[in-house]
Amino acid sequence: MIPLTFANVGDELVIKKLGGSPEVKKHLENLGFVAGGSVMVVNTVDGNLIVNVKEARVAISREMALKIMV
Repeated sequence: MIPLTFANVGDELVIKKLGGSPEVKKHLENLGFVAGGSVMVVNTVDGNLIVNVKEARVAISREMALKIMV
């Protein structure tokens, strides 16, 4: 298991678990990041990620991406 920040552009991965406080977990779940779901890294910009999750493109900070384990 690695944080999403270590994934390469184009990698399609399965989310294993979410870390952080309950508020952070809830925020990520509201964006579509759920355990067992798939996520694909579209691009990285200065450590921040643009990902496809649940048919939507979402931009997340490096700090948030560190809490998503794949």
